[in-house]
Amino acid sequence: MDINHPFVITISRELGSGGRTIGRKLAAQLNVRYSDKNLIQNLMEQFNLSTYEIERIKGKKKNWLSDFVEAVAPVPNTGAFVGFDPIKGNDWNNSYVKVDDIFEAESQIIRGIAEEGSCVLAGRSGFFVLKDHPNKVDIFIQAPLEKRIERVMKKQGLSEKEASEVIESVDKSRENYVQRWAGVSRYDARNYDLVINVGDMTDDDAVTLILKYLKYSK
Repeated sequence: MDINHPFVITISRELGSGGRTIGRKLAAQLNVRYSDKNLIQNLMEQFNLSTYEIERIKGKKKNWLSDFVEAVAPVPNTGAFVGFDPIKGNDWNNSYVKVDDIFEAESQIIRGIAEEGSCVLAGRSGFFVLKDHPNKVDIFIQAPLEKRIERVMKKQGLSEKEASEVIESVDKSRENYVQRWAGVSRYDARNYDLVINVGDMTDDDAVTLILKYLKYSK
């Protein structure tokens, strides 16, 4: 990947590995946009967006792509959903979101973010959706189960048993999602350029390692 030209870094991660925080900190270090599945889901839920609805908005708004990207992944140090009024947004809520449309709608948003410039994208099979992007690095963040359980317990206020059950459920759900749409296992290292086990690392250590891999220096 050439850091001097528009690039995309996709981060896939195990729940409780800190991948989301690592991605956010990495984007801040690189001074580029950051997006994860929660931001994309928030946008889709707020406007009840299906593939059809995205196409309808594209037909009405010449600057639809910039508006979408600014809403779902604002540049660093700006508030989320800049320029979007939740009340006015309801005017767009005119179509039913079909389950089979969700992946395509998310994919269009992800591609739109990538087309707008350099960014870090966490989750949502970015490594597959953007497989043809000419300047991209795909990263997988994993951690030992005990560390993942500990982190989920702390983050979500759960018992050890509850955290373990949540991780098991999410692992299965994410694997099924990737298998369905990408046709590969998310645990296959061949999907990625860099696989990091953060068991003995802090989030900042992981960011530093990635920046070294990218040969980036301020």
